[in-house]
Amino acid sequence: MKERKLLLLQPPIEDFYDTPIRLQPLGLAYLKAAVNKWLPEIEVGVRDFHAAAGKRTVPLPRELRYLSGYYSDIDQSPFSTFHRYSRYGSDPEQIAKQVAAEKPDWVGISALFTPYWRQVVECAEAIKRIHPVPIIVGGFHATAAPEQLLQTQVFDAVICGEGERPLVEWLRAEMAGKGWNDVPNLVWRHGDKLVQNSVQENYAIDELPLPDFSDLVRDRYAVDGQPLCFVLSSRGCPYRCAFCAVHCVFGDHYRPRSVQAVVAEIEQRYNEGYRLFDFEDDNLTFDRRRMLELCAALVERFPADEIEFLAMNGVSYRDLDAELLQAMWQAGFRRLNLALVSTDDGVRKALHRPHALPEYARIIDTAVQIGYRIISYQILGLPHESLESMIHTLAFNAALPVQLGASVFYLTPGMPLAAEFPLFTPERFTLARSSALAIETEAVRRDDLYTLFIITRMINFIKGLKLPEESLTLAEALQVARASGGREALGAELLQTLMQEGVLYAAHGRRRIPLPHFSHSLFQSVMGALTAVRTLSGAMVGIG
Repeated sequence: MKERKLLLLQPPIEDFYDTPIRLQPLGLAYLKAAVNKWLPEIEVGVRDFHAAAGKRTVPLPRELRYLSGYYSDIDQSPFSTFHRYSRYGSDPEQIAKQVAAEKPDWVGISALFTPYWRQVVECAEAIKRIHPVPIIVGGFHATAAPEQLLQTQVFDAVICGEGERPLVEWLRAEMAGKGWNDVPNLVWRHGDKLVQNSVQENYAIDELPLPDFSDLVRDRYAVDGQPLCFVLSSRGCPYRCAFCAVHCVFGDHYRPRSVQAVVAEIEQRYNEGYRLFDFEDDNLTFDRRRMLELCAALVERFPADEIEFLAMNGVSYRDLDAELLQAMWQAGFRRLNLALVSTDDGVRKALHRPHALPEYARIIDTAVQIGYRIISYQILGLPHESLESMIHTLAFNAALPVQLGASVFYLTPGMPLAAEFPLFTPERFTLARSSALAIETEAVRRDDLYTLFIITRMINFIKGLKLPEESLTLAEALQVARASGGREALGAELLQTLMQEGVLYAAHGRRRIPLPHFSHSLFQSVMGALTAVRTLSGAMVGIG
């Protein structure tokens, strides 16, 4: 029988939307495996209180109440944005009761995402009230803002950076009844004093055991009903884009696992019944030679067309070429998530982003010829970028056979761009999400961001139409959509009304509700910049 017990928790979140296909708690599964390897006398359980408990509507937090006029309660339009603000996962009291029933000696909570810091604190507070054991917290937000979390008085310690070695050493100190001074990468309170322990390297990446998913319900993490398994083949990214905070946890160096170890992990998951795998690397293709070797090993090991690989965290197009794209296709990759960010050379340079526009165009052309489905992301509202530049990026991608992804810029602690803004407060943490439309500049206002976000959906609507000819006018394409019925007919109706009346409406049954924050003048500017929209099936829809 195990001597002591540790519970590791994935907390709920509150937001306008959730991303259910990316909820598998990979980090906690790694932590469980590490403790099992180095401290086998401790029983470890992973409990997912996010994916397991559905959702319910909750009031908007005070920091987000300015959004009440932007997001309608119901909009059945294909251009709809967000609706009700909801809690995704269990309530704190339910979590505390379940945790207390298991009587753990320690609790660890994942604090990955800055805007959900309150849900992390609420869980810890509820647990402390009925089961007052030491609670340790880690993750991206914990690493970037340890002092703020410790000020709540509900956490005993914060792990900064990668968690495996610090957690093992913290538990080892606890088991021995020692103090925490020698635990690496730990921030904690000693009376009124904040103590920051020395920073040390994690275990070598190939020494880490495979993540332990044994506490998780496999079918709960799925895409289109097919169980999805996360895989991490490397940690870190050598690039230092100004809008990214990944270096806070993993540093600036890139550490790959051996190809043999990655393939062995996928083989184990394959034998467990998985056929869909998502590489969660921050820069999967950085080492081109290694990626080619990995693809060749996957082709050799797994049956063709029986397995699919994703990279939903995105792939850097700077590191792709025709040979690598072909190798990835043969291995089982069918979709690409790319980040163009902006077509503006000056903006990309200011962001320290080592990507060039000609490289991007070549990769899109090659990938489409091979057969990939591509989503290309643009960041709306970047500091120092003009509205005209954002429109140009939107128009550039509209003419390519890619689906558009739009992410409204937001600040997180640890992001290099955050140095240009006032210091973070807990209230500003809540705004660290794309849906908050929080960062306005003299050049770009909130209504502009909202409008561009919706226009992106309009362009994707056109891109998704199944058109009978290779070249049509917009009017002809919308006529086809109206004849198709359903959401396509509704989208065509709303677009035609917008162009005729200058008003965008939300749709609720037969009701049409005007959206006052949608800028018709900006819509006209975008339409003037568009020459054509290329659909995902290759047809060209002429604009103007």
